[in-house]
Amino acid sequence: MKIYFSSLLLFLLLSSQLVLAQTDTGIDKKVFTFKIDTDIDPAMTRRVKLALEKAEQEDVDLIIIEMDTYGGAVNDADEIRTMILNLKTPVYVFIDKDAASAGALISIATDSIYMAPGGSIGAATVVNGTDGAAAPDKYQSYMRSMMRSTAEAKGRDPKIAEAMVDEKIEIEGVSEAGSVITFSVSEAEKYGFCEGQYDSIKDILIAQNLEDAEIIEYETGFSEKIIAFFLNPAVSGFLILIIIGGLYFELQTPGVGFPILASMVAVLLYFTPYYLNGLAENWEIMVFFIGVILLAVELFVIPGFGIFGVLGIVGILTGLVLGMIPNQNFNFDFVPAADLFGALLTVILAAIASVGIVFWLTPKVNEWSAFKFISLSTTQQRSEGYTSSFNSALLKGKTGLVHSRLRPSGKIEIDGDVYDAYSRGEFIDQGEKIIVISTEGTSLKVKKWEA
Repeated sequence: MKIYFSSLLLFLLLSSQLVLAQTDTGIDKKVFTFKIDTDIDPAMTRRVKLALEKAEQEDVDLIIIEMDTYGGAVNDADEIRTMILNLKTPVYVFIDKDAASAGALISIATDSIYMAPGGSIGAATVVNGTDGAAAPDKYQSYMRSMMRSTAEAKGRDPKIAEAMVDEKIEIEGVSEAGSVITFSVSEAEKYGFCEGQYDSIKDILIAQNLEDAEIIEYETGFSEKIIAFFLNPAVSGFLILIIIGGLYFELQTPGVGFPILASMVAVLLYFTPYYLNGLAENWEIMVFFIGVILLAVELFVIPGFGIFGVLGIVGILTGLVLGMIPNQNFNFDFVPAADLFGALLTVILAAIASVGIVFWLTPKVNEWSAFKFISLSTTQQRSEGYTSSFNSALLKGKTGLVHSRLRPSGKIEIDGDVYDAYSRGEFIDQGEKIIVISTEGTSLKVKKWEA
């Protein structure tokens, strides 16, 4: 009996030690990792939000952020650090080289900071997006308060955190007035802004007895890859071309349907990715649609081309540009000059290309058999006053009147018959006199008659 109880006691002891060993090495633990390795902007904010939501779904025990960024937008950094502060799951950050500016704020919001050899943290002065100069003091004050409160929340020195923003703050033995704090690995360890130096996340897990934990690496989903594809400036430019071209052809040939459908799909594909990434705001999309309405009013309601047409074009182009950049209403202080220039260039070049293609394509459209079928040109009867077939030799040089306004395509009337026609790009109002200068294809090319 004594031998039996001794064996049972030994078995229980070994079993308990085995359980402890499994716990110590992280078995049955889940560790979730994701990267912040580009500028802190609306797109990065969305990535972090999706990553943290995924971590919550997986019910992980620890989140580790792999950080390497020079910073970015203050408002996005604030949103990310707030998400981290509100998490119940512990969050570590592994600074793989740089955590500057907004990256420093996010790092300080985590529970533990680890750094790779040669890493740095700090330099959180707020700068504008045009020339990199320090922003006005109201922005510095806001950043100082965030750094201070975040450091206090995580048990780090709030004065040092403020000195990472403000060069006027001097801390004896740490920094001198005239320069903001940027810590190396050893300095960050010394002053409580780093828990240790490690070569990789794997080394951190070993040090935390989590080497056997299940590692879940966040990967961008298929839908996010599609969104990223449509955020490409080249793709955006192509969509702008379709938007403008589709609007033009529909306004010139109302009722056909296909051009406006293509334009609507392009508008959806253009604005949706920017909206989801926090770039295109509701009012910017409204500016675009107001521009479309004003342009339609100019073309169909008010004769000539005046203030409504100009405002319409400005509204369309403004909505397209503002939807691409991270401006705050009409504040462009923190919009990088390269981003603003890139957005303007993309929209302007796409608009110019669209106008060029439209004027090149307009006289050819009526020749396409598919377009003839859609526009029902083959069913128009001469008895109704319309014709799509004519003796070109007889009509060239003939004069007539504009039957329906040329914008630049429309209809003209010659000797009681109505023909499809287009101008050389000019707008000619109804009732004005014209002369036929070319009869190639099934649409007449005309110009204003000058006696």
